[in-house]
Amino acid sequence: MHSFLAGLLLGVWRAAPAALCRGRIVTVPTSPLIRVEGTEVVIPCSVSEYDGPREQNFEWEFWKESKFVRIVSTWDTTFTSEEYQKRVDSKEIKLRRNTNDAVELVIKNVQPADKGEYKCTTPSTDATVQGNYYATVDLKVIADGLKVNRCNTQSSASLRLSEGVSFELCCSASTHTSEHTHLHVTWQVKSGPSWREVLSLTHEGKFHSSPEYGERYHSGDVRFDAATNDTYWLSVSQALPVDEGAYRCLVSEWVKGTDGLWQKIQEKSVETASMVIQQTALDVVLITKNASVTERDSLDLTCNITTDRSGIFQAEVTWYFSESPSGTLSDAQVLLSWDRDSVVSDSAFVSLSRMDGNSYHLLVHDVDVENSGFYFCQATIWVPLHNRSWHKVAERTSAPVNVVVTALDPDYQVLLNASKAPKFSDDPTELECRITNAQNTEEGNIRFTVSWYYRPYIRSDDVVTDELLGTMDADWMLLVGDGSRQRAENGEIIFSKQTMDTFSLRIQWTSETDRGDYYCVISAWIRHRNNSWVKSKDVPSAPVSIFWATQDYKLTVEAVKLKSFFVAGHTFEMTCKVSSKNIKTPRYSVLITAEKPLTDQSNPSGTTRIISLNQDSVVRLEDWKDQARVDGVVLEKVQENEFRYRMYQTQISDAGLYRCVVTAWSPGGGGMWREAVNGLSNPIQIDFQNSGPVFNVSVHSDNLTIYQGELADLLCIITREGVPLEPEDMSFDVSWFAVRSFALDREPVFLASLDRTGIVTQARRNGSSDLSLERISPLEFRLRVHSSEDHDFGNHYCSVTPWVRSPTGVWQQEPEIKSKPIFLSVKMDVLNAFKYPLLIGTGLATLIGLLSCLIGYCSSHWCCKKEVQETRRERRRLMSMEMD
Repeated sequence: MHSFLAGLLLGVWRAAPAALCRGRIVTVPTSPLIRVEGTEVVIPCSVSEYDGPREQNFEWEFWKESKFVRIVSTWDTTFTSEEYQKRVDSKEIKLRRNTNDAVELVIKNVQPADKGEYKCTTPSTDATVQGNYYATVDLKVIADGLKVNRCNTQSSASLRLSEGVSFELCCSASTHTSEHTHLHVTWQVKSGPSWREVLSLTHEGKFHSSPEYGERYHSGDVRFDAATNDTYWLSVSQALPVDEGAYRCLVSEWVKGTDGLWQKIQEKSVETASMVIQQTALDVVLITKNASVTERDSLDLTCNITTDRSGIFQAEVTWYFSESPSGTLSDAQVLLSWDRDSVVSDSAFVSLSRMDGNSYHLLVHDVDVENSGFYFCQATIWVPLHNRSWHKVAERTSAPVNVVVTALDPDYQVLLNASKAPKFSDDPTELECRITNAQNTEEGNIRFTVSWYYRPYIRSDDVVTDELLGTMDADWMLLVGDGSRQRAENGEIIFSKQTMDTFSLRIQWTSETDRGDYYCVISAWIRHRNNSWVKSKDVPSAPVSIFWATQDYKLTVEAVKLKSFFVAGHTFEMTCKVSSKNIKTPRYSVLITAEKPLTDQSNPSGTTRIISLNQDSVVRLEDWKDQARVDGVVLEKVQENEFRYRMYQTQISDAGLYRCVVTAWSPGGGGMWREAVNGLSNPIQIDFQNSGPVFNVSVHSDNLTIYQGELADLLCIITREGVPLEPEDMSFDVSWFAVRSFALDREPVFLASLDRTGIVTQARRNGSSDLSLERISPLEFRLRVHSSEDHDFGNHYCSVTPWVRSPTGVWQQEPEIKSKPIFLSVKMDVLNAFKYPLLIGTGLATLIGLLSCLIGYCSSHWCCKKEVQETRRERRRLMSMEMD
């Protein structure tokens, strides 16, 4: 506290003088101001730390003959004295306001008589007189001794130079004054509306280059030389187009003031030359001896370059190829290039040579069709720079030349014949595809492959698409079609290449489905320079018909219900009788299907595959899902053409239409069975007359709003209508679900279930709450949520599947029923939530307080006790004065 008060008093003591010294301050430049005769003088004056209006007035006076003579004022038009009135009226002397608190005294064409002391005064607008209200500055006028001229050594003021040629410009600048001044020389160029800096020699003796010329300055291509006799040279080697324009030498004179700062006192310039840079002329012409060549021949192209360039330069030539005449260089393909170091890029099929100084020869060996397109060459002229780098001065691209390569397509015919034709089913078929009358088929460069196609035989007028049986690629790799892949893998279809010009197709066992038209397509492939094969042409053969007379297969399936009437729990039995015609030694595979009502949610499509028996009498359960009745369905073969289906202990859910789907198979080649024809029986209906009880379910709770940690009771109540039943003749599968939302827009979450045997199943829970499910009466089931939490809220409902025992003692499953949901709300008990934390906090605070008191008491008695010794005093009575 004491240190804070001391710091505050110290701050007030330091700020007091500043507050007492605060007042108006008038400021002018530091004396003396040195200016050159005949130039314009600007003397600024400003005021600060003042009161009153923001805009302040100023008055300027000049000391002459022991008194100040009034010059000009910002607020009094009669302020000017008579000897300055003419110069003020002619604007030779004027007062220019910059801001509310700053003005400038401007004297044009200053003369030696204007040197002396000038005073700037500001009339007071303050409540109290504080500070200074005027300031003075001395003006010193020196004679103009700066001379700037163009050098006499320069031949002409207008120069026309070729690009890349060097040039030099010169100017002379000198000064003779009574003061110690420095010169600032700048070379500038003007090719547009404004001047641009090239190089400068500052008044501090430093060289400076503009960003545009910085790289060339550092490389030595642009130099600034200060020579004797006060001459300054601008040297440019390898002139560029950007160097074109008018050049001038700009010289400014600087003097150093008493404050150590440099002041520019005057500036002069002289135009030295006007430069015109002529760009290098370059012409590129492409000449060809054969614009149309035949495949395997050579392509000869010549690129002629013409330029007016002299001196040292190098040419660079690049050949391009493009598929279109309007293609850009970025899209074109680079064939070969001859760089400025005479290095040729490598290529196996293209060569580049230089015939003479201006001709470059391109030769493409062994051309093919891919070489057809547009060829053009690009030439670039390079000149060397001082830093051993190269500068591009010209670049041109020739007009494209269209080169057409005529292909030598092979010429041949294709003949297809059937060396073996089937007369009966399962007979072999063999076809031969032969190449005849072949021309331009040079061995090693031409390769033939075959593709086999099949067009099925259909009596109607429907459009028939050709099916690809198999094809060969350029490497004679066999690619089998999707429809014949399995038969080719089994060896039923064989593709072979007998000789260079003969291909064969063999079907080991021809079936009725193989009847139709067959044809082959011979493809010719040409090898290119990169050893790749490109298809040249396709030649198809005439079709060959494979057909023999036969009768259509016929298959009839009849389903018979053995018992005309039965009730739930009895055995359902039906037979399927099959009869066929025109099928040799058939065998049958049977599939039993059921078409359930649309209300059955277990199979939305409506048709269920139950059990099947194949042609080898192997039985297989298809989509039978009832695990409790795995052995409840039986399909057996009674006779060669009769099959029997049984379903034991039928349930009400088994109602529907039952059919037999029969497939007739005939023996094929290689011991394989071949599908002949399919048949579908008439439907057999299973329908139960519902004369039993009707069940309903609902959910109830006495308290739908509970607090966290409380017990929630939910009752699932089942009601029965119709036929009365004893409690032991009915049982229920009960499941509880919850939807964790208000609008039932989420998937239900399974909570717990109780099956009819009394087994309880619970879902896995993440929170601390728990569930219990129990049966409290024959028709009531209670779900309890113990220690409920906030995530136990939501719409709750139960799902019930009744089971009823028939008079025969068989349990029948009834359709599943669901209750309407009720919403359970779980709230937080604020008092109970904060009760224990408050009690614990209060207890801890009390304990800590008592412990602090104990520690303080012990410290005061044992740790801080000091012994105080009293000074012994003598007890003497005062003596009487008389005794003394």
